[in-house]
Amino acid sequence: MVHAFVLIDAVPPRVAALAAELAELEGVAEVYSVAGHADLVAVVRVRHHDELAEVVTRRIHSLEGITDTRTLIAFQAFSRRDLEALWALGDDVAGDA
Repeated sequence: MVHAFVLIDAVPPRVAALAAELAELEGVAEVYSVAGHADLVAVVRVRHHDELAEVVTRRIHSLEGITDTRTLIAFQAFSRRDLEALWALGDDVAGDA
């Protein structure tokens, strides 16, 4: 599974409508309106890199009002549960000393 985060710049009057349109696209799992270096962030989840190109270059870029995108491809996913388990690995060893 390929996970990517697409930072999207948009014309201000279209931001809310774009968020709804993006959320309906196949391959887009979630959409967030954000403050900072982008107007929207789309979380894309696809099975293959080829599909990522399709989602970003054809589906997302075809929407009216998008002025720029930057795609961040995830190498590895960490959840709070995974991180807590990682940090807990040394607890058993320290207790034995």
